[in-house]
Amino acid sequence: MNTLQRLLVLALVLFVGTGVVFAGNTYVGVKKCMACHKVPSLGGLAYSVWEKTPHAKAFEVLKTKAADDIAKGKGLTKPAAESPECLKCHVTGQGTAVKEEGVTCEACHGAASGYLMLHNKKTPEDKAKAVAAGLMIGDDAKKACEGCHNSGSPTFKGFKFAEMWPKIEHTGPAKK
Repeated sequence: MNTLQRLLVLALVLFVGTGVVFAGNTYVGVKKCMACHKVPSLGGLAYSVWEKTPHAKAFEVLKTKAADDIAKGKGLTKPAAESPECLKCHVTGQGTAVKEEGVTCEACHGAASGYLMLHNKKTPEDKAKAVAAGLMIGDDAKKACEGCHNSGSPTFKGFKFAEMWPKIEHTGPAKK
């Protein structure tokens, strides 16, 4: 990569950091992610890991009497499954995605319309393009976790990312 290309990538990354470039990304839904992320050779087994976690059933939790009792105790006038205050952490995109999918890949990795076709390419440049197009990884994903797993949650009992990550950890495609 020549100097000009590096400067352009840096400029793009700086724009992305402000949210300007990928602010218009939309949520594509877990089925689009599953297409590759359920096949080890294509995208790893991230989907298979996710579907066994509480994140996959996060919306279902809101349909329980216990959730409605918590919502009522917080002064909410709607059932938990209809309250924006609950939906913001129990579904991806605060309800702009398919609620029934719960907390999906895009809750941690960002709305995927901009990076969907880029993020699984093989070169570092392609990965950089995916990040520039809105893919969140590493510390960004940790920050996404803490957006819901915090003292603002009525059932918060503390959150230790390093302890919780192994429960949802997922890898990319198998290396050849």
